[in-house]
Amino acid sequence: MINQTEYSDNTSLYTLQLPSRIDSITLMENFIDELSVKYGFSDEIYANVLTCLSEAVINGIVHGNRQNLDKKVYINLEVIEDKRLIFTVSDEGEGFDFNNLPDPTAPENLENLTGRGVFIIKKLADQCIFNSKGNELELHFKI
Repeated sequence: MINQTEYSDNTSLYTLQLPSRIDSITLMENFIDELSVKYGFSDEIYANVLTCLSEAVINGIVHGNRQNLDKKVYINLEVIEDKRLIFTVSDEGEGFDFNNLPDPTAPENLENLTGRGVFIIKKLADQCIFNSKGNELELHFKI
C-alpha cells in the first residue's frame, strides 16, 4: 500500500510497507515505475534508483528480517521540488556493521555470488547514509 502526502513547500512524501517476502520486490518495482512516469526520470536515474532500491529491499527482506512474515520493510520517499529524491529503506532486523564489509573487488572475493549490494548502492546513489544500527539506509538522488 502506497501513501502519498503533498505539502505546499513543493515537497511530496510517499510511504510503502512491504511484507518480508521476495515477491514483494514487484511492489517496489511498480512504485519506482509510477515515480519514473510522474517525475520524468532519465534512463540513467531510473536504472540507478531501481538497482539501489532493489538491493536495499532484498537485503532488508533476506538479511534484516530473515524473511519473517511478521516483519516489514519500509520505504519512505521525500521528493523535494521535483528535483531531489530522498529514500529511506528500513527493516525490523538487528542491523549490521556496514563499516566492515569485505571488499567485493578484492581478488579473493571476485568469484563470490553475493556481497556486492552495498558496494553497488554506494556507487550509484548520489549519497548513501546508514543509521548507526545498520538497519536503515538513506539514499539521495538528483533528478
